Amino acid sequence: MPASHLFEYAVLRVVPRVEREEFLNVGVILYCGSQGFLQATCELDEARLAAFAGAHLDLPDVRARLRAFERICGGRATGGPIGQLPIASRFRWLTAQRSTIIQTSAVHPGLCEDAAATLARLHLQLVIISN
Repeated sequence: MPASHLFEYAVLRVVPRVEREEFLNVGVILYCGSQGFLQATCELDEARLAAFAGAHLDLPDVRARLRAFERICGGRATGGPIGQLPIASRFRWLTAQRSTIIQTSAVHPGLCEDAAATLARLHLQLVIISN
């Protein structure tokens, strides 16, 4: 029987108007310490987001912010100073509460055998199908 590993994940959300607290799920970030895994998946349905957010939303800025999450998860120099932190610290920094256009849900735990497969499943369930 394959080993089960504890993982934690949060949903990445675009919140066009922070004061309204309305959001669109656009990605998932998953951390599994025992597998040394930290990765974010992002999929931005720009037409839906533009219809949802109105004309004031800066889509290139949103794309750049989401790419920053991916770079920080990668842990290389391209992730800047935060990307150089230990993997658990990067996850905690990325999932810290903030009042910006890109926010994360609460962190949720689970058990998995394969962190990458679990990330793909969660992305499908929480981003693709929910749209």
